[in-house]
Amino acid sequence: MIELRRLRAFVTVVEEGNITRAAERLFIQQPPLTRLLQGLEDELGVKLLQRLPRGVRATEAGNVLFNEARALLARAELLTEAVRRAARGEQGHIAIGFTSSAALHPFVPNLLRRYREILPGITTQLEEAGSGELLDALVDERLDVAFVRSPVSGIPGLTIEPVLREPMLVALPVGHRLAFDSEQPLPLLSLANEAFILYRRPAGQGLYDAILAACHRAGFSPRVIQEAPRLPATLSLVGAGLGLSIVPASMRRLGGDGIVYRAIGDEAQLSAPLYLALHSNRTSPLIQRFRALVAEAVSARHSG
Repeated sequence: MIELRRLRAFVTVVEEGNITRAAERLFIQQPPLTRLLQGLEDELGVKLLQRLPRGVRATEAGNVLFNEARALLARAELLTEAVRRAARGEQGHIAIGFTSSAALHPFVPNLLRRYREILPGITTQLEEAGSGELLDALVDERLDVAFVRSPVSGIPGLTIEPVLREPMLVALPVGHRLAFDSEQPLPLLSLANEAFILYRRPAGQGLYDAILAACHRAGFSPRVIQEAPRLPATLSLVGAGLGLSIVPASMRRLGGDGIVYRAIGDEAQLSAPLYLALHSNRTSPLIQRFRALVAEAVSARHSG
């Protein structure tokens, strides 16, 4: 196995055509450099350099070694820098999960776009699923981080960090008696006798439980007639006139034919949180860099 320092010394000598100048460039004395070259020739068993009256030049075998060694040294420098970038969290692969409603909030796509801009050397895998599925994927280490709606605590090995909170809106079918005067907030109690369509609890436990808790505080239990597997499906059922739903305000970006959105009165104390879930004991520079970028974005959002 030829040492890289010997190859580097040989390449420098051939490039300079002079051992003295090569020694100066390598910041070593001439005798140690000469010994390195002699050792390389002895190791390979061939003559690599032809001594001239005013310098040296590569033999035919030396030219072959020169070209191969220069390519190998360039590759070694790239490898070294790749390892350093990985140690700084600037290169590698990260798997990011998010709920469908999280993907619709500008914070998440803007963050991912910024992440790609400042860290182009990182490949990303994006997965959309319900909060429960995402947390399971984190536990199984199929994901590195995830944006979820559930403030689930007590899962071994996971940390849940708050990112933001957004208002929730009532989604009503066009023509519903409450779909008029859409500029005024609706008291939650006014929904007491309505048919609710909610995001299925196992997939969206955080939002589901928050809605039920708010209704109970208002003095009623919602009449849930249908549960949908995803929030966009919930809106489709509302648009079909099957009932109403309560969804994060960012879902309004989906629009939807036959749907009117109304704000909910402040007395309901109802909002949709977004959390960053990640492994507690993984100190990967890549994950820590992503975590820091989320913290910077949250800080900038509050200061703005």
